[in-house]
Amino acid sequence: MVIDAHQHFWIFEQERDSWITPEMSVIQKNFLPADLQPVLKANRVDGCVAVQASQSRSETEFLLQLAEANYFINGVVGWVDLQADNLYDQLEKYSQFEKLKGFRHVVQGEAEGFMLQPGFIKGVGQLVAFNFTYDMLIRQDQLKEAFNFAVKLPNVHFVLDHIAKPLIKNGEMQPWATDIRNLAELSNVSCKVSGMVTEADWQNWEKADFRPYLDVVFEAFGMERLMFGSDWPVCLVAAEYEGAKGILTDYLSMFSDTDLQKVMGKNAIEFYNLDI
Repeated sequence: MVIDAHQHFWIFEQERDSWITPEMSVIQKNFLPADLQPVLKANRVDGCVAVQASQSRSETEFLLQLAEANYFINGVVGWVDLQADNLYDQLEKYSQFEKLKGFRHVVQGEAEGFMLQPGFIKGVGQLVAFNFTYDMLIRQDQLKEAFNFAVKLPNVHFVLDHIAKPLIKNGEMQPWATDIRNLAELSNVSCKVSGMVTEADWQNWEKADFRPYLDVVFEAFGMERLMFGSDWPVCLVAAEYEGAKGILTDYLSMFSDTDLQKVMGKNAIEFYNLDI
């Protein structure tokens, strides 16, 4: 089974989706399951995990409705106010949805120290009671904070999105490499090999540009805690689906079939407890 552990759907709204800037005009439109299904089929991908792209409860409900209507959406990572006074009650209600696997907050847009607020730590800690996971969407300069956050929550299953967005376009490795190795020392943290093409030179990247970064995450997390994610349709600003996937599959060609199966599907199935 090949599982895309990270992709998005949306009905484009200019104001809400203001993060999609004019130079990203190729994705300033609707992207729905009918658009993705033939792409998955063409790339021999069996299923996917739909991840929130905006921060509202309606976003979570939207993704759950799509997952209910489309068999190949195997899981949903939604959004909920993790500092809400009634969070536990909300999580209890959400736990009835079998395809809802976890939650994410767009921490990359928050001020320094956001993750270390007591209310946020407490809220993420409550996910454990319902076997929900947490996706960490951060910039590379937030890795130290992410470590200090995750170390306080050893029972939460974390996954780092987009290898923490290193500065691939500039070829910078430090302090990203050191910080990501430190985070990987926490056994409850996994990592999505996703979102790399949008951190590179959109028009002129080459597969060799990503190898140093792949070397670091494969050494740090090992084959048991890495999973493939396309970041479709965001990846389209820099690569077609096939190109984004090919960066990882080419790299994995020097490993065993067993290792390839883990990174391309098995790890995501186990992390998100997908019903395949």
